[in-house]
Amino acid sequence: MRQHLRHGTPVPVPLAPAAADPAELEREAGVARLFELHYASMLRLAVLLGADDAENVVAEAYYQIYRRWRRLRDIEAAEAYLRSTVCNLTRMRIRHLQVARKHVEAPATEPVASAESTALLHDDQRVLVDALQHLPARQREALVLRHWLGLKEGEIASAMGISCGSVKTHTARGLAALTQAMEARR
Repeated sequence: MRQHLRHGTPVPVPLAPAAADPAELEREAGVARLFELHYASMLRLAVLLGADDAENVVAEAYYQIYRRWRRLRDIEAAEAYLRSTVCNLTRMRIRHLQVARKHVEAPATEPVASAESTALLHDDQRVLVDALQHLPARQREALVLRHWLGLKEGEIASAMGISCGSVKTHTARGLAALTQAMEARR
């Protein structure tokens, strides 16, 4: 409790309003449910798409969905919106880093994965993830969304902001390159 002075006498003032807005309570409960159900999978998605700061990308995605919660037409689409936001933020982050690295005079050091990111990847997956990281970004996104999340072509097209035909092309080329890279390592 804070206190204000009224005519020289302290008057207690509550820190929070007495009656909470039902829409605000619904938004907070909805985002909390979304967090409980999908945080780990969104973190893995950001890691697999190549985010160097996956935790920050996912946190920003949750912040954006929190801000736009009232504008969601279909609450059931919140997971798809969140997934699309993680993809877009990761893509933007990678582009930003590429531009920033072009303007750096000193050679860039290899990014160090966070403990959380490292814990998510098992040793038997490291070779595959390394091969994924060497694919072009769009091919990597299409493969991760298709084979890791199990999305359909239309959902992938929506998440990536491209046509279904482009999804097929990126998936086929990415799978061919990944197969070639995996066979070369054996």
